[in-house]
Formats: sequence, structure tokens, C-alpha cells
Amino acid sequence: MSSLRWNSRAAAPDAAPRPILVPLVVACAMFMQNLDSTVIATALPTIARALDESPLTLNVAITCYLLSLAVFIPISGWTADRFGARRVFSAAIVVFTLGSIGCGMANSLAALVAARILQGMGGALMVPVGRLVLLRTVEKSDLVRAMSYVSVPALIGPVMGPPLGGFIVTYWSWRWIFFINIPIGLLGIVLVNLLVGDLKEGGRRPFDFGGFALTGVGLATLAFGFENVGRGALPSILVAGLLTVGAGCTVLYVRHARRVAHPIIDLALFQIPTYAAASIGGFLFRMGLGALPFLLPLMLQVGFGLDALSSGLLTFASAAGAMTMKMTAARIIRALGFRIVLVGDAVISALFLFGYSLFRPETPHLVIFLALLAGGFFRSLQMTSINTLSYADVPPAMLSRATSLTSMAQQLSQTVGVATGALLLQVVLAFRGGNALTAPDFYPAFVGVAMISLLSVPFFLRMSPDAGAEVSGRPVAR
Repeated sequence: MSSLRWNSRAAAPDAAPRPILVPLVVACAMFMQNLDSTVIATALPTIARALDESPLTLNVAITCYLLSLAVFIPISGWTADRFGARRVFSAAIVVFTLGSIGCGMANSLAALVAARILQGMGGALMVPVGRLVLLRTVEKSDLVRAMSYVSVPALIGPVMGPPLGGFIVTYWSWRWIFFINIPIGLLGIVLVNLLVGDLKEGGRRPFDFGGFALTGVGLATLAFGFENVGRGALPSILVAGLLTVGAGCTVLYVRHARRVAHPIIDLALFQIPTYAAASIGGFLFRMGLGALPFLLPLMLQVGFGLDALSSGLLTFASAAGAMTMKMTAARIIRALGFRIVLVGDAVISALFLFGYSLFRPETPHLVIFLALLAGGFFRSLQMTSINTLSYADVPPAMLSRATSLTSMAQQLSQTVGVATGALLLQVVLAFRGGNALTAPDFYPAFVGVAMISLLSVPFFLRMSPDAGAEVSGRPVAR
């Protein structure tokens, strides 16, 4: 039995941390990681020129970062239980910051790739363990509000990354794409050690070496395979081979997890109804959501002919909408309950995605801005609801394993979402026999990702009307 309760305020160094400060610290760390995943994409041509490499070759810096995340996320829960969540979270921020410094100082492709791998190792631990710190610090009654803060970075990071990267390389040096993480990282290290107690699991699980090998190879090949779907960078046979290896390792891991006492990724979590609904439904919803940061800037710039700055200012509306949500999420979920919110919001968010397919080059920018603003609010509310419900009924002893599995699923769903968007565009191009993307090519793609998001509704409908009542604060029906 775990020696930890859900809330571990008694373990704080001096006094109980203020409820709002820990979520903000975790949110800043998550924002740093989510932003860094996308900010480099716009800067690749500039970095390539500086390092005397081709942009295509330099894409390996993005790939290595994603692969590092995929390999090391599964061990985050075990590491937090073994060494303590505060210690691991603080160390992860240190590793990520050192990786950022290494990237900013790199003078060769090899040095940049090595530093990006180090960044990925830090990020792989930083996000799930940061979420674990939150779960073990915040009362269940405050969890919705706390999750509303930590859900925002996942939405605004991918949206802000490309325009911020473009701004930095245009008016500054590309090295500051990485150096901007230094003050955030230093502040995070100080605040974590001031505000968070020594959150440590009572028992020690043996390390699952076989499970680590299977999940590492499986997730890495799946992530790399999906990352190259529809992009033409790798031969189709190689992409299919990567996906086949990844699927095979996944099947083998499921068999492995049933035979060992302490699997590195605990599939028994899916026996918890609220966790299963939030994870499976959330995966499908995030697939549609994950395609948006890829499709929207591409449509505005390639399809509509906008420059990067104008496109960035429009897409920032989604981030603004996401930030306004945190003020109302708790009240909405308390009034309606998780089931109604998740079902209704999935439909509304899918309708907004469908609505983006109606944008045309002549559509007034104010209309586009307002549609993205409202859509950002509802998507952020959905993500807050999913993230909170995921942990509503998870026993304290399983929280570390739940954060590992959830982070792994989120990372994969975003990668699959981008791959789906790219594949839909390739299908449209092949259907009309074209070589270059035009504005009409994006309309079916938005319809497609909207339909994928709607696939989450049946999983949310299966939930009890009282699901997550202890967390939402909604009275249980008698």
C-alpha cells in the first residue's frame, strides 16, 4: 500500500504550497517543452545555413528529439517512485536546460543532434513527472482548476512555436530559440525546490528491462514512422516497415505486461472506467487536435498566401481562447459534469474544425480570428476535462504509472494527428493529380480531422453520469 495520499502537503519543506503556485510552475515547464517541440521547425533553414548543412539533413534534429521523448517517457513513473518526484522533476528541468544550452552553442550537426537528444531525455521526464507532482500536491477538489493551467501549454505551445521561431531568426539569432529556455529553467528549478515537498512512493518496484526495450523500440519506430507518413522524405516501404515493427513491439509488450508483476507501463489502468474513457476517447480527440497546428499555418501561408507573421498573429487566436478557458472550466464542469461536458464539447470542437474548412482566401481575417478564438476555448476546455478525468479515480499508488502511460499516449496521438493531416493532403493531391498545394486542398483535410475527433464521442457516452464527481464537485444523483 502506498504511503502517500493523493495530497502530500504534509511533505512540503516548510509549509503547504499555495494551491495556484505549483500548477503554474508545472505549466511553465510543460510550456517550455511543448514550445521547444515546434519552435525549431521554422528556424531549420536558418540553422542549416549557419551549420553549412541542408535543411532536409537538419530535420534529423527534430526527429532525434521526438525519438528521445518516445524512448524515455515510459520510465518516468518508475524513476519518480525510485528517486522522488520532486528530485526527478528538478533534475529533468536541469537536463532540459543543459540540452538547450548545448543546442544554442552547437557549431555542427553532430553537436546539435546530441544536445537535442539530451533535451528529449529531460522533456520525457519533465512532463509526466511534473504532472505527478501536481497530482500529489493538489487536493482533488482543486484538480480541475489546476489542470486548466497545465492544459494550456499543450495547446498554445504548438501554435506559438512556428511564429515565435520565425520572429527570433528574423530579428535575432537562431541560437536564442534555445537560450530563451535558460531563465525559465533556472526559475523552475528554484521554485520546484522551494514549493514542492519530497514526494516519494513508499515501495520500490523492480525495473522492467524487457518492457523498457519493447516500449522503447515500439514507440520510437511508431513515432518515426508516423512522423514520415505522407511527407515523401522516406520510401513508403521503409515507413511501412517502421510502423510494422512498432505495431509488433506493441503486441509483444501487451503479452509481456500480462506476465510480469511490475510492468513499466501498467495496462491494468484501463480497468478503471474513467481512465479508460478519458485515455481512449482522448487519444482520438487529440488526433484531430494534433493535426490543427500542422494544417492551419500551412493553409494560411501556402493556400491563402499570407506571410509567416500574419499567419502567426491569426493562429495566436487559438492560444488566446485557450487561456480564457482557465477562468471558467471549473464552474462549467461542476455545473454539467464530465460526461455532458466531454460529449458536448467533442461535438462543438469537431464543428469548429469543420468550420475551418469553410475558410476561403477572401474570408475576412476578423472572422478567422474570432472562429479560432472560440474554437481555442472549447478545445482547451475539452483537454482540461480529459486530463482531469484521467486521474479522478486512479489510486495514489498507481499515479506515477498513470502519468507515464498518459504522457506516452498524448505524445503518440499528437504525432499520429500530424501524420493524419499530412496523409489527407497527400490523398487530396493524388485525387486531383496535382503537385503543389492550393487552398481547396485543405478543405477536405479539415473535414477529415473533424470526423476523427467525433470518434471520441462513443467512448465518452459510455461513462456514468456521475463519473469524476469527487473531482468535479458536482453532486451525485440519488
